[in-house]
Amino acid sequence: MSRLSQLEAFLKASPNDPFLLYALALEHLKAGDDPKALGIFEDLIQESPNYVGTYYHLGKLQEKTGANEDALSTYQRGMEVAQRVGDRHSYQELQ
Repeated sequence: MSRLSQLEAFLKASPNDPFLLYALALEHLKAGDDPKALGIFEDLIQESPNYVGTYYHLGKLQEKTGANEDALSTYQRGMEVAQRVGDRHSYQELQ
């Protein structure tokens, strides 16, 4: 069973688990499916805006696809969330 299949099975049991959605998006990135990863990251920010790690990877993917203004906005929102939740490490990565 592939890692993608495993994550999808786990998501059936826990469809709103932000870590599983995040991991699924990262697996799609590794597989080269940028559009699928982008959609998952965007959904994750809407559904779990305090899941700080999403902002970094979404911003990097937006940069990769040439959406630099979107990436900048994503990083800025991520820094605001990181400050609000007290995640100094993520805040520094997003800078």
